[in-house]
Amino acid sequence: MKRALLVAALLVAVGCKSGPSEDQCKQLLDHLVDLEFKKAGAAASSDTQKADIAKQKTAVTEAKSAEFVEQCTKKTSRARVECALAANEIDGDNGVSKCDESK
Repeated sequence: MKRALLVAALLVAVGCKSGPSEDQCKQLLDHLVDLEFKKAGAAASSDTQKADIAKQKTAVTEAKSAEFVEQCTKKTSRARVECALAANEIDGDNGVSKCDESK
């Protein structure tokens, strides 16, 4: 979880005049939380486990949403957000971390 927030902070570090929309930033936060849970191995086989994981994801998203969206819309380029939304992992060849290298 800390890694996703660190990656999010890195994405927010560089400003841009044509920034992302609030909806894009909300989608990005949800996506980063999903990727971080995936990386942590949060897979569920029962309905109870699935509900617990969903509850945890919601708690993390709600706790960080206002701050993240504000920083994202003000300090992150639309290109970085779009790149991160297209990523299917935190690190790796198609990871969110690659978005900082190319944008």
